[in-house]
Amino acid sequence: MADYVARMIDPLMEEHLEELPAVMLVGPRACGKTTSAARFSNTVVRLDGDDAAAFRASPDAALRGRAEPVLIDEWQMVPEVLGAVKRAVDTDRRPGRFLITGSARRDFADRFWPGTGRIVMVRMCPLTGAEQRQLPVVPLVDRLAAGGAPPVAADPAPDLRDYLQLALGGGFPEPALELSERAGRVWLESYADQVALRDAQSHGDTPDAGRLQRYLESYALNSAGTAHHKTVYDAAGVSRKTALAYDALLRDLLVVQELPAWSTNRLKRLSRTPKRYVVDSGLLSGILRVGIDDVLADGDLLGRMVETFVVAQLSAQAAIAATRYRLSHLRKHDGRREVDVIAELAGGRIIGIEVKARAAVARSDARHLMWLRDGMGDRFAAGVVLHSGPDVFELADRVFAAPISALWASSRT
Repeated sequence: MADYVARMIDPLMEEHLEELPAVMLVGPRACGKTTSAARFSNTVVRLDGDDAAAFRASPDAALRGRAEPVLIDEWQMVPEVLGAVKRAVDTDRRPGRFLITGSARRDFADRFWPGTGRIVMVRMCPLTGAEQRQLPVVPLVDRLAAGGAPPVAADPAPDLRDYLQLALGGGFPEPALELSERAGRVWLESYADQVALRDAQSHGDTPDAGRLQRYLESYALNSAGTAHHKTVYDAAGVSRKTALAYDALLRDLLVVQELPAWSTNRLKRLSRTPKRYVVDSGLLSGILRVGIDDVLADGDLLGRMVETFVVAQLSAQAAIAATRYRLSHLRKHDGRREVDVIAELAGGRIIGIEVKARAAVARSDARHLMWLRDGMGDRFAAGVVLHSGPDVFELADRVFAAPISALWASSRT
């Protein structure tokens, strides 16, 4: 495909298919899973189309004899297909037999899940800043874990309005790469509507669409925040029981994610409340129906939008990073100390990341990172304050300030 936009996980997919019999690519609807997976496949089975009937009738027979690798698209429409894949792999474990894509994760927790030991999962996120520019990337966490400083911003350096343009455009390939700004906004708003109006029903749920839309909007208004759950569902006008069901549904549809609260016995009185995020900042803008001027006029929303954008980049880079890491956040019960993002590395080491939606950064902006460094000692690998200015500079021992574009400018060593 001459116009194919390479994805960061493509080399990882190729590597897995050379050694493993079945690989599942998981991500939100329309993030590019099928386009990427089709490049590695000789047969494409579309379970949201005409292929579904045969697989419902006899999944083993329908799967047998197809040219491999076989791409099974939208597996959740006919979940029985996973049992057929399991049986095929048990019979013949040759590498590169099956690629599976889907936009739901509900059955992953099912006690009858057939994929353990047979299917390896790879997460695909919406397009990152590096992918939109087609830059090879060295994940920011890799560079910091190795003791290096973040790179300088791209030339010319983006400013706050440039970052917001990227954030509001989001990472779904169609609006990000193919549509005008106006058409992209309509696409993202429609996507947000369809989560409640169509996608929930297609995954076997029948929630009240109006209430689910209100809850999704309330959730979005609290993206990048630790608001008490009651605050979120009271604002939407739904009960706690309904809110818990909606949370599970939105996670199943892969449109929201949570960063768990980080904890350690070296620091006391840390909150256990998770931090909520919409998975893509463009989708956040679509849910809230906001443009750049709306965001610039609201300081609280500005911070949430930029942090949601940054966390989406970090989440995508986690799949390919040489340094294996998990994302969490830190907040003391009294709110006096908090770090936006914690990258947990092997061996108990951590990297702290703060996000500031402004260009001017001072040493005081790193005070929570320095407190964390002092409390964790040699387990504190590095800290960085990401900002909308162009400069990289040291704020304190092992603590840097760097432009948000370090998330993709790191491709140049």
